[in-house]
Amino acid sequence: MPVRNLDRIFKPQRVAVIGASDREASVGYSVLHNLISTGFGGVVYPVNNKREAVQGIQAYPSVSELPHCPDLAIIATPAATVPGLVTECGRAGVGGVTILSAGFGEVGREGRTLQSSLKEAAAEFPKLRIIGPNCLGIIAPHRRLNASFAATPAQPGNVAFISQSGALCTSILEWAEREKIGFSAFVSIGNMIDVNVADLIDYFSEDPHTTSVILYLESITEARSFLSAARAFTRSKPIVAYKSGRFAESAKAAASHTGALAGEDAVYDAAFQRAGVVRASDLDELFDTAELLARNAPPGGGRLAIVTNAGGPGVIATDSLVANRGELAKLSDETIAALSEHLPEEWSGGNPIDILGDASADRFETTLRLTLADRGVDAVLVIVTPQAMTDASAIARSVVAANRTARKPILAAWMGSRLVAEGIRILQEGGVPTYPAPEHAIRAFMHLVDYGRNRELLYETPREVPIEFNVMRREVPPTIDGAAAGAGGDGRRLLSESQSKEVLAGYGIPVTQVRFAATAEDAARQAEEIGYPVVLKVESPEITHKTDVGGVQLNLMHAEDVAAAFAQIVENAGRSAPEAEIRGVTVQRMVSRKHSTELILGCKRDVTFGTVMLIGTGGIAAECFRDRALGLPPLNERLASRMLESLRSWPLLRGFRGRPGVNLDRLLEVMIRFSYMVADHPEITEFDINPLLASPEGVLALDGRAVVEPLPSDWSHHSFGHLAIRPWPGQFTRQVTLENGREVLLRPIRPEDEEMWHAMVAACSPRSIRFRFRNLIHHTTHEFATRYCFIDYDREMAIVAEADEGGEKRLVGVGRMVGDANHDVAEYAALVIDDWQGVGLGTAMTAFCIEIARIWGLRELVAETDWENRPMLKTLHSTGFATTERADGIVYLKHTVTGEAARPPE
Repeated sequence: MPVRNLDRIFKPQRVAVIGASDREASVGYSVLHNLISTGFGGVVYPVNNKREAVQGIQAYPSVSELPHCPDLAIIATPAATVPGLVTECGRAGVGGVTILSAGFGEVGREGRTLQSSLKEAAAEFPKLRIIGPNCLGIIAPHRRLNASFAATPAQPGNVAFISQSGALCTSILEWAEREKIGFSAFVSIGNMIDVNVADLIDYFSEDPHTTSVILYLESITEARSFLSAARAFTRSKPIVAYKSGRFAESAKAAASHTGALAGEDAVYDAAFQRAGVVRASDLDELFDTAELLARNAPPGGGRLAIVTNAGGPGVIATDSLVANRGELAKLSDETIAALSEHLPEEWSGGNPIDILGDASADRFETTLRLTLADRGVDAVLVIVTPQAMTDASAIARSVVAANRTARKPILAAWMGSRLVAEGIRILQEGGVPTYPAPEHAIRAFMHLVDYGRNRELLYETPREVPIEFNVMRREVPPTIDGAAAGAGGDGRRLLSESQSKEVLAGYGIPVTQVRFAATAEDAARQAEEIGYPVVLKVESPEITHKTDVGGVQLNLMHAEDVAAAFAQIVENAGRSAPEAEIRGVTVQRMVSRKHSTELILGCKRDVTFGTVMLIGTGGIAAECFRDRALGLPPLNERLASRMLESLRSWPLLRGFRGRPGVNLDRLLEVMIRFSYMVADHPEITEFDINPLLASPEGVLALDGRAVVEPLPSDWSHHSFGHLAIRPWPGQFTRQVTLENGREVLLRPIRPEDEEMWHAMVAACSPRSIRFRFRNLIHHTTHEFATRYCFIDYDREMAIVAEADEGGEKRLVGVGRMVGDANHDVAEYAALVIDDWQGVGLGTAMTAFCIEIARIWGLRELVAETDWENRPMLKTLHSTGFATTERADGIVYLKHTVTGEAARPPE
């Protein structure tokens, strides 16, 4: 998450161009020309050891011979020279380097070797930040900085564009120039040996000019930092991403149904959704959405009004809106009455608002003004088709005039070519997002609506699902460790069904009893003991999908049936999988429940995002129907519910046409337990429960199969390195006894705590509220609470004090640390309800937070409080904070946690 020194790249005072040239066809010429021709207010140093001047500016033979150290060095020399030049820049004290040179990891073995040398050179200078290599460069339009070799300049705006493709950047810039679109920043990041997408998202989150981010991605590195940065950004501003390479054949080697179903592109979908990122499916959608983001803030909702001078395009727009899960705004009676006063009698009388082919600019303007005033309308799409009496330019001017004062987004679709060209130009120059057809406008609008919906869903308060474990989770069962230690030559080992079910049972997931039988006689004896009817399944470490090899026999009622089934299974498996070791069969009771549904619940290890969970239609048709939903663990009740609700089979699970639904509470509990299991055991790389039988009575795992791998010797379980999102850090839990003898539990906050958090704030006096929040809060809303209860444990920590009062849990205090993007410094604040003040609770919470800060590797904690808040000052001073400043009634304090360099949390 480091944004350290990125100002030296995006806000430099002095820039050196290494490889500056007078040869017009060269990169060195273009980048120097761009710097000096766009009004950059800083100093530019051409560096060329063969020329006295370049493009009329004095040149210098090397960075070390410059009169002043540059903030930013741009390297445009042959690849082989770059590692040495980076070393020279580091020694000179340069803060940022942008490497435009190609010929590194993108060109094969020699390039990869050279890129490794470049990384080694950069590693000597930890404060030096590098963008590239193999990039187009960067543009910061608000500072008139064009440090790129792009032929087209970028105009100032409020969208930050970040791309892994330099070639696409040039296309985007040409499109933006034509459409009159501006950017807050334009970054081509190349091979990302240092600065990555997450760093830039964090950096632009603090940029006052940036209100949204557009991403073009080919791959993601450091998934956890990407998701962490994206989740923080999308709390208040949208990110729209296009991910290329959607159909990589990554599931071929999967050993489980989950592995086959959870393809790479579906995992990206799940990851983007969890981070609140809206995904564009093609470049046209990306351009269309960029147009809207550049012109407008996201709409307050998805209710769209359509104003048109022709009925057909209005119907087309409505069809597109409905197909994209949008909502046609219902006009109020007052709006319809007002429109009827001003429009011809033949107008459509509702939404879409067809104001007829002879509509003048005045008619459009009046209609638009009245429609925008309707509280049931979140945005308006204006469609114009060129008819004999249509003045597309005058109508465009009326839309621009309305847009200047509108508080809701206005979109325009000017259909046609020559007859509407001037109107399109007027709209673009007037800041109205303009599209050639209604469908384009609808897609862009719905992307921003989806952003709002995603935020809403991500921050819905989950229900508390009471889950208890009778054993220490990571210690049960030893099956996993033993199997991982005995993994085969490929580092993987397949757990048998009985071993897999042992793991599931250890996590409280109901399973059917499994008995092994090596012979037909043994199988019959086991069946007699279990009770008929029974199921026989082949037992072989090499066979994953038993049904595929004829290795399953169902509903066996007698000993003779069992013996015959045993022989049939052995024969089938031997014929279909001759290389497999057939050890025998497993025998288990045949389970049949009325109104049951077969599901699959599983996980796989994705190369980018780590462990990914899957739920979907199960049984032998799992891969046939491909009805599945993916999610990133850890799950809570809301996230698990969202996965289920996205399934095509959701109506069946909920109850359909008189058929009762399954026990959803038990199903959600099993999903959450499974989530804990895969979080606790990074050795598990694939796991299938298929089928997982869900019925009105409950949930039962009928089969299970896991793949495990040994962990590296230096693995830390607390790092949760196999998860893209850090789970609730339960290791930071402590029972403490206060000065009055009462006990409280100190633990990290959870989203499920929202109701108790509201009650805690409500129990505080106005004075306590003012000391904590700097102003009075008369009531707390869900949106306000999400900022404090839904936190990213990679970036912040809130330790709550939970007390038991008469058998009821209650939050009585909270201490909160919010780290900076560099994970060096965190702001600390605390709140204790009035009834629990003066008994040492604030001191206990603060001391515990300081302890966690030390484990996190933070350098220092800072705090500020009102000078009248004597209890808080006493608490801070008693725990090692020192006053650094007093100003305007505020006391600023600092606690030095460690003098060591910051490191990522474990």
